[in-house]
Amino acid sequence: MGIKVIKAGMLTTIQDLGRIGYRKDGVIESGAMDKDALLMGNLLLGNEETEAGLECTLSGPTLLFENEALIAITGADLSAEIDGAAVEMWRPILVAKGAVLSFGEALAGCRAYLTVQGGFDIPQVLGSYSTYLRAGFGGFEGRALKKGDQIAFKQDIPVLPERLNWSLSRGMYASLNPEVIRVIKGPEFDLFQEKSIADLFIKAFTISNAADRMGYQLEGPLLQLKTNKEMLSSAVAFGTVQVTAEGSPVVLMADHQTTGGYPRILQVLSVDLGKSAQLRSGQVIQFEMLTLRQAQKLSTARTEEINQLKQSLTFKYKNHG
Repeated sequence: MGIKVIKAGMLTTIQDLGRIGYRKDGVIESGAMDKDALLMGNLLLGNEETEAGLECTLSGPTLLFENEALIAITGADLSAEIDGAAVEMWRPILVAKGAVLSFGEALAGCRAYLTVQGGFDIPQVLGSYSTYLRAGFGGFEGRALKKGDQIAFKQDIPVLPERLNWSLSRGMYASLNPEVIRVIKGPEFDLFQEKSIADLFIKAFTISNAADRMGYQLEGPLLQLKTNKEMLSSAVAFGTVQVTAEGSPVVLMADHQTTGGYPRILQVLSVDLGKSAQLRSGQVIQFEMLTLRQAQKLSTARTEEINQLKQSLTFKYKNHG
Protein backbone atom coordinates (compact mmCIF):
# COMPACT_ATOMS: atom_id res chain seq x y z
CA MET A 1 0.00 0.00 0.00
CA GLY A 2 1.15 3.53 -0.72
CA ILE A 3 -0.11 6.35 -2.94
CA LYS A 4 -2.31 6.42 -6.02
CA VAL A 5 -1.89 9.19 -8.59
CA ILE A 6 -5.19 10.96 -9.25
CA LYS A 7 -3.57 13.76 -11.26
CA ALA A 8 0.02 13.66 -12.47
CA GLY A 9 0.96 17.35 -12.51
CA MET A 10 3.26 18.99 -15.05
CA LEU A 11 6.30 16.77 -14.44
CA THR A 12 6.46 14.50 -11.41
CA THR A 13 9.32 12.01 -11.20
CA ILE A 14 11.00 9.88 -8.58
CA GLN A 15 14.51 11.12 -7.78
CA ASP A 16 17.21 10.50 -5.19
CA LEU A 17 20.64 12.09 -4.81
CA GLY A 18 21.84 10.68 -8.13
CA ARG A 19 23.29 7.69 -9.96
CA ILE A 20 26.93 7.91 -8.98
CA GLY A 21 29.87 6.15 -10.64
CA TYR A 22 28.68 5.54 -14.21
CA ARG A 23 29.64 8.73 -16.04
CA LYS A 24 32.62 6.93 -17.56
CA ASP A 25 30.09 4.62 -19.23
CA GLY A 26 28.06 7.54 -20.55
CA VAL A 27 25.30 7.23 -17.92
CA ILE A 28 24.40 10.59 -16.38
CA GLU A 29 23.98 11.09 -12.62
CA SER A 30 20.49 12.58 -12.90
CA GLY A 31 18.90 12.79 -9.43
CA ALA A 32 17.05 15.63 -7.75
CA MET A 33 17.49 19.09 -9.21
CA ASP A 34 17.46 20.56 -5.69
CA LYS A 35 19.36 17.96 -3.70
CA ASP A 36 19.33 20.05 -0.50
CA ALA A 37 15.53 20.11 -0.45
CA LEU A 38 15.27 16.35 -1.01
CA LEU A 39 17.97 15.61 1.56
CA MET A 40 16.25 17.73 4.21
CA GLY A 41 12.92 16.10 3.49
CA ASN A 42 14.43 12.69 4.19
CA LEU A 43 16.19 13.89 7.33
CA LEU A 44 12.95 15.39 8.67
CA LEU A 45 11.46 11.88 8.60
CA GLY A 46 14.40 9.97 10.02
CA ASN A 47 15.12 8.41 6.62
CA GLU A 48 18.45 7.52 5.13
CA GLU A 49 19.53 10.46 3.02
CA THR A 50 19.71 8.20 -0.04
CA GLU A 51 15.95 7.50 -0.08
CA ALA A 52 13.98 8.70 -3.09
CA GLY A 53 11.26 11.33 -3.13
CA LEU A 54 8.84 12.81 -5.64
CA GLU A 55 10.12 15.85 -7.52
CA CYS A 56 7.07 17.98 -8.42
CA THR A 57 7.56 20.71 -11.01
CA LEU A 58 5.46 23.93 -10.93
CA SER A 59 2.07 22.21 -11.11
CA GLY A 60 2.25 19.33 -8.68
CA PRO A 61 0.27 16.08 -8.57
CA THR A 62 -2.85 15.04 -6.69
CA LEU A 63 -2.25 11.89 -4.64
CA LEU A 64 -4.53 9.52 -2.71
CA PHE A 65 -2.94 7.96 0.37
CA GLU A 66 -3.99 4.33 0.57
CA ASN A 67 -2.60 3.99 4.07
CA GLU A 68 -1.40 6.21 6.89
CA ALA A 69 2.02 7.79 6.34
CA LEU A 70 4.45 10.33 7.74
CA ILE A 71 5.54 12.76 5.02
CA ALA A 72 7.44 15.99 4.50
CA ILE A 73 7.17 18.63 1.78
CA THR A 74 10.24 20.74 1.03
CA GLY A 75 11.61 22.97 -1.73
CA ALA A 76 9.25 25.19 -3.70
CA ASP A 77 5.96 26.41 -2.26
CA LEU A 78 3.37 24.87 -4.59
CA SER A 79 0.39 25.53 -2.28
CA ALA A 80 0.13 22.02 -0.87
CA GLU A 81 -3.20 20.98 0.69
CA ILE A 82 -4.48 17.83 2.38
CA ASP A 83 -8.23 17.35 1.95
CA GLY A 84 -8.51 21.06 1.08
CA ALA A 85 -6.61 22.37 4.12
CA ALA A 86 -3.28 24.15 3.66
CA VAL A 87 -0.23 22.14 4.69
CA GLU A 88 2.81 23.55 6.44
CA MET A 89 6.11 22.74 4.75
CA TRP A 90 9.48 21.78 6.26
CA ARG A 91 8.03 19.57 9.01
CA PRO A 92 6.82 15.98 9.47
CA ILE A 93 3.11 15.59 8.68
CA LEU A 94 0.98 12.58 9.59
CA VAL A 95 -1.39 11.79 6.72
CA ALA A 96 -4.46 9.65 7.37
CA LYS A 97 -5.47 6.71 5.23
CA GLY A 98 -7.79 7.91 2.48
CA ALA A 99 -6.54 11.52 2.58
CA VAL A 100 -5.80 13.40 -0.65
CA LEU A 101 -2.70 15.56 -1.05
CA SER A 102 -2.92 18.17 -3.81
CA PHE A 103 -0.83 21.08 -5.07
CA GLY A 104 -2.08 24.39 -6.45
CA GLU A 105 -0.45 27.65 -7.49
CA ALA A 106 3.34 27.88 -7.46
CA LEU A 107 3.90 30.72 -4.98
CA ALA A 108 7.70 30.55 -4.83
CA GLY A 109 10.29 28.42 -6.56
CA CYS A 110 9.82 25.74 -9.18
CA ARG A 111 10.32 22.28 -7.67
CA ALA A 112 8.81 20.79 -4.52
CA TYR A 113 9.81 17.48 -2.98
CA LEU A 114 7.55 14.95 -1.29
CA THR A 115 9.29 12.42 0.94
CA VAL A 116 7.63 9.62 2.87
CA GLN A 117 9.01 7.91 5.93
CA GLY A 118 10.76 4.69 4.95
CA GLY A 119 10.85 5.64 1.28
CA PHE A 120 9.12 4.31 -1.82
CA ASP A 121 9.25 0.59 -2.58
CA ILE A 122 10.73 0.64 -6.08
CA PRO A 123 13.76 -1.16 -7.54
CA GLN A 124 17.13 0.49 -7.87
CA VAL A 125 18.81 0.65 -11.26
CA LEU A 126 22.61 0.96 -11.19
CA GLY A 127 22.46 1.75 -7.50
CA SER A 128 19.90 4.56 -7.72
CA TYR A 129 16.16 5.15 -7.65
CA SER A 130 16.42 8.23 -9.88
CA THR A 131 14.42 8.53 -13.08
CA TYR A 132 16.53 9.00 -16.21
CA LEU A 133 13.81 10.25 -18.55
CA ARG A 134 15.72 10.30 -21.83
CA ALA A 135 16.95 6.73 -21.40
CA GLY A 136 13.68 5.50 -19.91
CA PHE A 137 14.93 3.71 -16.83
CA GLY A 138 14.98 4.14 -13.06
CA GLY A 139 12.27 5.67 -10.90
CA PHE A 140 8.77 4.40 -11.68
CA GLU A 141 9.01 2.53 -14.98
CA GLY A 142 11.58 5.03 -16.23
CA ARG A 143 9.06 7.80 -16.78
CA ALA A 144 7.14 10.68 -15.26
CA LEU A 145 4.14 9.69 -13.18
CA LYS A 146 0.70 9.53 -14.81
CA LYS A 147 -2.88 9.17 -13.65
CA GLY A 148 -3.58 5.76 -12.13
CA ASP A 149 -0.05 4.93 -11.07
CA GLN A 150 0.27 3.25 -7.67
CA ILE A 151 3.53 3.43 -5.74
CA ALA A 152 4.03 1.32 -2.62
CA PHE A 153 5.75 2.45 0.57
CA LYS A 154 8.54 0.44 2.14
CA GLN A 155 6.85 0.55 5.55
CA ASP A 156 3.15 0.34 6.39
CA ILE A 157 3.18 1.90 9.86
CA PRO A 158 4.83 5.28 10.48
CA VAL A 159 7.31 5.71 13.32
CA LEU A 160 6.54 9.01 15.04
CA PRO A 161 8.97 11.28 16.84
CA GLU A 162 8.16 12.27 20.41
CA ARG A 163 6.53 15.48 19.14
CA LEU A 164 5.19 16.38 15.69
CA ASN A 165 4.72 20.11 16.25
CA TRP A 166 8.18 21.24 15.15
CA SER A 167 9.64 22.30 11.83
CA LEU A 168 12.99 22.93 10.22
CA SER A 169 14.48 26.40 10.51
CA ARG A 170 14.11 28.09 7.13
CA GLY A 171 17.56 29.56 7.65
CA MET A 172 18.87 26.12 6.62
CA TYR A 173 17.47 26.55 3.14
CA ALA A 174 18.39 28.98 0.35
CA SER A 175 16.09 31.66 -1.06
CA LEU A 176 13.45 30.44 -3.49
CA ASN A 177 13.76 33.64 -5.52
CA PRO A 178 17.49 34.07 -6.01
CA GLU A 179 18.73 37.10 -7.89
CA VAL A 180 22.43 36.26 -7.66
CA ILE A 181 24.10 32.97 -8.55
CA ARG A 182 27.65 32.59 -7.28
CA VAL A 183 30.29 31.06 -9.56
CA ILE A 184 33.98 30.36 -9.99
CA LYS A 185 35.98 30.49 -13.23
CA GLY A 186 35.49 27.65 -15.68
CA PRO A 187 38.40 26.00 -17.54
CA GLU A 188 37.97 28.18 -20.66
CA PHE A 189 37.18 31.45 -18.84
CA ASP A 190 40.34 33.20 -20.06
CA LEU A 191 39.58 32.42 -23.71
CA PHE A 192 36.75 35.00 -23.77
CA GLN A 193 36.99 38.64 -24.82
CA GLU A 194 37.35 41.23 -22.05
CA LYS A 195 34.05 42.87 -22.98
CA SER A 196 32.28 39.52 -22.71
CA ILE A 197 33.82 38.91 -19.27
CA ALA A 198 32.67 42.36 -18.14
CA ASP A 199 29.14 41.77 -19.52
CA LEU A 200 29.01 38.45 -17.71
CA PHE A 201 29.12 40.13 -14.30
CA ILE A 202 27.74 43.62 -14.97
CA LYS A 203 24.65 42.70 -16.97
CA ALA A 204 21.69 40.51 -16.12
CA PHE A 205 20.53 37.32 -17.81
CA THR A 206 17.01 35.94 -18.19
CA ILE A 207 16.11 32.25 -17.91
CA SER A 208 14.69 31.43 -21.36
CA ASN A 209 11.83 29.09 -22.22
CA ALA A 210 14.54 26.57 -23.17
CA ALA A 211 14.92 25.48 -19.55
CA ASP A 212 14.48 21.92 -18.29
CA ARG A 213 16.20 19.25 -16.22
CA MET A 214 19.02 19.11 -18.76
CA GLY A 215 19.92 22.81 -18.74
CA TYR A 216 18.85 26.47 -18.78
CA GLN A 217 19.66 28.61 -21.79
CA LEU A 218 20.11 32.25 -20.77
CA GLU A 219 19.05 35.34 -22.70
CA GLY A 220 21.27 38.40 -22.45
CA PRO A 221 24.52 39.73 -23.87
CA LEU A 222 26.24 37.33 -26.27
CA LEU A 223 29.67 36.15 -25.14
CA GLN A 224 32.52 35.93 -27.63
CA LEU A 225 35.84 34.10 -27.68
CA LYS A 226 39.03 36.02 -28.40
CA THR A 227 39.65 33.72 -31.38
CA ASN A 228 37.41 31.09 -32.90
CA LYS A 229 38.76 27.61 -32.31
CA GLU A 230 37.54 24.04 -32.29
CA MET A 231 36.91 22.72 -28.77
CA LEU A 232 37.53 19.12 -27.83
CA SER A 233 34.68 17.46 -25.95
CA SER A 234 35.46 17.68 -22.25
CA ALA A 235 33.87 16.63 -18.99
CA VAL A 236 31.05 18.79 -17.66
CA ALA A 237 29.21 18.83 -14.34
CA PHE A 238 25.97 19.95 -12.73
CA GLY A 239 26.31 23.75 -12.73
CA THR A 240 28.83 24.04 -15.57
CA VAL A 241 28.08 27.14 -17.66
CA GLN A 242 28.87 26.52 -21.31
CA VAL A 243 28.69 29.08 -24.12
CA THR A 244 27.12 28.04 -27.43
CA ALA A 245 28.58 28.89 -30.83
CA GLU A 246 26.10 31.79 -30.99
CA GLY A 247 27.38 33.17 -27.67
CA SER A 248 24.50 32.20 -25.36
CA PRO A 249 25.36 30.85 -21.89
CA VAL A 250 23.76 27.53 -20.89
CA VAL A 251 23.72 26.37 -17.26
CA LEU A 252 23.85 22.57 -17.18
CA MET A 253 21.47 20.96 -14.70
CA ALA A 254 20.86 17.51 -13.19
CA ASP A 255 20.23 15.65 -16.46
CA HIS A 256 23.20 17.20 -18.29
CA GLN A 257 25.26 15.15 -20.72
CA THR A 258 28.53 13.66 -19.48
CA THR A 259 30.75 15.63 -21.91
CA GLY A 260 30.36 18.77 -23.97
CA GLY A 261 32.13 20.51 -26.84
CA TYR A 262 31.32 24.12 -25.91
CA PRO A 263 33.73 26.28 -23.86
CA ARG A 264 33.08 26.17 -20.12
CA ILE A 265 33.17 29.75 -18.91
CA LEU A 266 31.88 29.33 -15.34
CA GLN A 267 31.01 26.76 -12.71
CA VAL A 268 28.11 27.40 -10.31
CA LEU A 269 29.06 26.87 -6.67
CA SER A 270 27.77 23.61 -5.22
CA VAL A 271 26.00 25.57 -2.46
CA ASP A 272 24.02 27.48 -5.12
CA LEU A 273 22.90 24.51 -7.23
CA GLY A 274 19.67 24.20 -5.23
CA LYS A 275 18.91 27.90 -5.78
CA SER A 276 19.53 27.42 -9.49
CA ALA A 277 17.14 24.46 -9.55
CA GLN A 278 14.32 26.67 -8.25
CA LEU A 279 14.60 29.21 -11.09
CA ARG A 280 11.76 29.51 -13.61
CA SER A 281 11.64 30.72 -17.19
CA GLY A 282 11.48 34.52 -17.22
CA GLN A 283 13.42 35.05 -13.99
CA VAL A 284 16.37 37.43 -14.10
CA ILE A 285 19.70 36.62 -12.49
CA GLN A 286 23.22 37.97 -12.23
CA PHE A 287 26.46 36.10 -11.69
CA GLU A 288 28.85 36.87 -8.83
CA MET A 289 32.44 35.67 -9.07
CA LEU A 290 34.09 34.05 -6.05
CA THR A 291 37.55 32.60 -5.60
CA LEU A 292 38.09 28.87 -5.28
CA ARG A 293 39.08 29.35 -1.63
CA GLN A 294 35.85 31.25 -0.91
CA ALA A 295 33.84 28.52 -2.63
CA GLN A 296 35.57 25.82 -0.59
CA LYS A 297 34.87 27.65 2.68
CA LEU A 298 31.18 27.95 1.81
CA SER A 299 31.02 24.26 0.89
CA THR A 300 32.71 23.23 4.14
CA ALA A 301 30.37 25.40 6.20
CA ARG A 302 27.35 23.90 4.42
CA THR A 303 28.56 20.36 5.10
CA GLU A 304 28.91 21.19 8.79
CA GLU A 305 25.36 22.61 8.88
CA ILE A 306 23.96 19.46 7.29
CA ASN A 307 25.89 17.21 9.67
CA GLN A 308 24.53 19.13 12.67
CA LEU A 309 21.03 18.82 11.25
CA LYS A 310 21.46 15.05 10.82
CA GLN A 311 22.52 14.68 14.45
CA SER A 312 19.62 16.69 15.82
CA LEU A 313 16.98 14.96 13.69
CA THR A 314 18.37 11.48 14.34
CA PHE A 315 17.93 12.19 18.05
CA LYS A 316 14.26 13.11 17.53
CA TYR A 317 13.48 9.65 16.14
CA LYS A 318 15.84 7.59 18.29
CA ASN A 319 14.06 5.38 20.83
CA HIS A 320 10.62 6.45 19.59
CA GLY A 321 8.00 4.56 17.68
